[in-house]
Amino acid sequence: MFEKFTADARAVVRGAAEQADRTGSGTVGEPELLLALLERTDSRAARVLAALGVHARRDAVADDLAAVRRRGGVSPADAAALAGLGIDIDEVVTRVERAHGVGALAGGGRAGRRKRTRRPFTAEAKSVLERALRIAAGRGERYLGDEHLLMALTARPGPAAAVLADHGATYGEVLRALEEERGRRAG
Repeated sequence: MFEKFTADARAVVRGAAEQADRTGSGTVGEPELLLALLERTDSRAARVLAALGVHARRDAVADDLAAVRRRGGVSPADAAALAGLGIDIDEVVTRVERAHGVGALAGGGRAGRRKRTRRPFTAEAKSVLERALRIAAGRGERYLGDEHLLMALTARPGPAAAVLADHGATYGEVLRALEEERGRRAG
């Protein structure tokens, strides 16, 4: 599968594993893929994220991802929907953490406490990689770049898509920014 990845896409996958090490996550998931994309500075995805203003808010995006991770994957939109039903997700998280320790729902524990090992990819992260391959093939492109990973993260509901949407980077906006970037390169 990885023979079709560009150097930028491979760097994102490696960066996601490094993010899992930094955050103490036991696995590489969508949040780690997004954090790795945000570390890129000179690639198609980086230019799109900059054009959408997400790069300028990368610390806020990282904080939002950490909050989603702490809540066991519950996005801000899901938390608001649960609040409408009378369920305070922050209270639930607080009670679980009181009983089982801080970060119990995050599935990882504290950052830096685990020794550095190869982190498995979650089913959701694998799905993002497969979706990115399908997106690239569907666009008639022979190789998968980091822009395809960004499109795949925003194409379906998930923690990364929810956080990106909260910061103005929906699938439609990503596609629009990619086309504008392509037009600038061609012109």
